[in-house]
Amino acid sequence: MKTLFPPYAQPSPDLPVDVDTWIVQERPGPTRSAHQRLGRVDLDWGGRSLADVLADVDAWREDGVQGLFLDRAPAGSSGVGPVALTVRLAARRGLHRVVLNPGVPTHPMYRELGVKICTFDGPWSAYQGWDGDGVRPGDGHLVHGVPPELLTAARRLMGRRGAGFGLATDAGPFSAAASGGGAGSGGSCTTSGS
Repeated sequence: MKTLFPPYAQPSPDLPVDVDTWIVQERPGPTRSAHQRLGRVDLDWGGRSLADVLADVDAWREDGVQGLFLDRAPAGSSGVGPVALTVRLAARRGLHRVVLNPGVPTHPMYRELGVKICTFDGPWSAYQGWDGDGVRPGDGHLVHGVPPELLTAARRLMGRRGAGFGLATDAGPFSAAASGGGAGSGGSCTTSGS
């Protein structure tokens, strides 16, 4: 399983570099990571203008990332068109690796885009009782707020649920934001990916 580090859960600098690790960078600029990088583009659940989204895509292309992490993506059928256009335009700019993160299962039409889809993005408390309805083997799961002593159990549960990529971490999006963490800070956390 590939390990995907979202902006709020950056790896420690001594993490070995391998092709199965993706780092999502919050904004363009200097990075200390030698891992494969994905640039975060906030789709605001489909509320951002296409011009603003494409400006972000162009900024990431100039930054030299290997792909894009389309965060807060819409999951319903009405959002497929704008997301499909973003994916096509990113490919024309050489950004072929795209991860779509609605954080929930999507309308089946999103499967035709040929991108990785993160169908769970939430706290450990929700993941434990999640039924996984609407997901497919290989989808991504981002599980945060896992007690450190349960990281291995969380990773095993991700495997049993067919996650193809993702992360179980004791960090969380709110704690990173409050402390000024994120991709630009170079912070690290205790994580467990497979």
